[in-house]
Amino acid sequence: MATVQSPSQRTVEFGIYRDGDNNLDESQGVTLRQALQTSAKDSRIEYTVQDTTSAGTGVLRTDNFTLNGGDVGQASIDAPHDMASEKNLARFVAHVLDNAEKSGAKQTWIELTDHGAGDGGGLEADSAHQIMPMPKIAQAIADGVKLHAQEHPEDANRKVDGVVANRCLMASLGFADALSRAGVTYLAASPETMVSPGVPSDVADAIAKNPSDPKAMGHALVKDVMHQKYGVDGQTWGPAAAFDVLDLSKVKISDVEAAAKKLNDAIAARKNDHAEVKAIREDAASVQGMVRFPEATPDMPWHADRPAIALYNTLANDSRLDDGLRSAAKTAAQSVGSLIVAHAESHDFQPFDGSDYSDAVGPTVHFPVKASQIDPWGPKVTETHNHFFAQTDAAAAERVIA
Repeated sequence: MATVQSPSQRTVEFGIYRDGDNNLDESQGVTLRQALQTSAKDSRIEYTVQDTTSAGTGVLRTDNFTLNGGDVGQASIDAPHDMASEKNLARFVAHVLDNAEKSGAKQTWIELTDHGAGDGGGLEADSAHQIMPMPKIAQAIADGVKLHAQEHPEDANRKVDGVVANRCLMASLGFADALSRAGVTYLAASPETMVSPGVPSDVADAIAKNPSDPKAMGHALVKDVMHQKYGVDGQTWGPAAAFDVLDLSKVKISDVEAAAKKLNDAIAARKNDHAEVKAIREDAASVQGMVRFPEATPDMPWHADRPAIALYNTLANDSRLDDGLRSAAKTAAQSVGSLIVAHAESHDFQPFDGSDYSDAVGPTVHFPVKASQIDPWGPKVTETHNHFFAQTDAAAAERVIA
């Protein structure tokens, strides 16, 4: 006799949106094997997967399926989807929420697995020759929630509780702001470039074990990522130089916006004080941006993505600066710190030749110090066309400093 899975047993519906329509296809496939193994060990978790891949056949296709109890269900194969399409992501989010309703899941999380470009976006689809801008990623999640509510009014209060970014550089204030406005509660991401395969899919277990304890959930999730080891040909490596779980409370995000705006306005007001502008520029340049690996090229936009708390504290502690500006910087650092549920950093990240990330606590903020750092890859990849950048008057500060 077949057993029926009781909906009350499901704690997490974990959606994996895996874009293999690029050079990460083969290396990131291991995350799906991790998901299958995790589902076999923990009946509280169901995975809903959309995987665009050419693995096994050499021909690009999109596989759709669920994983629970170590079994594959709802399996179908489609012509390859455009994974950089906002509408495709929205439909996937709605489908995950549909399955969450069926399984009675207490929480719904979405993992985005592919290239990441910080506030520049991600989900690169080579066959479509495009990348999804960051604001559209967040909007697609909001659209998927709305689509589920329209089709299932009896379950209209269900939302995406968290996003796991198995993508580079996505622990940023811009992305956190965008997801918060999309109704997402948590973001789990790295501020830096990740090493494929990246985030292990068994992080769903950290969520399932701690559904009512955000701190415990966050610490367990970060530990799973930072302790993960991959290996081939006798070499082993970890996937992340730093990793965070952030609380995207609308109140907290609003406080961050207000504090960052006040600081940026104070910087902009110093435009005629050349000595102070020079000091601010020197302070910012002393806080190294991301892409801290030897192969990074000078034109990469993320050199200007600096750890926000470290940047703001550096400004706050500089006696050369006006007391009002220093006070604004201190408040900004504190407000960003309030977002952090859990974090961990490597002091000696071997895949990047021992680069130190001890200052990379929490999310990054885009803060160029010279003109060449202002959207060098625009318009395809731009870190300045988003709500947080506009709302915080970042362009005004940028004009003075860069």
